[in-house]
Amino acid sequence: MNKDFELFKKEFKRWQEKFGLNGWRVYFKYESFGDGYANITIDLEDVCATVRLNESSSKENKELRKIEDIAKHEAIHLLLANLAQLGRRRYINTSELYIAEEELAHRLEGLIE
Repeated sequence: MNKDFELFKKEFKRWQEKFGLNGWRVYFKYESFGDGYANITIDLEDVCATVRLNESSSKENKELRKIEDIAKHEAIHLLLANLAQLGRRRYINTSELYIAEEELAHRLEGLIE
């Protein structure tokens, strides 16, 4: 297995733990896709996510961005998933937004000192 991919998975899991996102089932794929270093597909209903590291840009990743930073970036997308989903809805009530905001605030409490 590619060492960049192994580092990517390790770092993503580290941030997942740090963000308190342990209820998520996360699957990892190392495959080629369009532009970008990595991406994440999130299913809020099933509480699962698929994180992909772009195999075709692996060599570029080392030169332009650290694998650790790419993994952290994708983990942040998982952290923001509920809030982002609410923002994409046409209709939302204020209590839904408040709950999502509170959830994020509580998670960030443990990170900010």
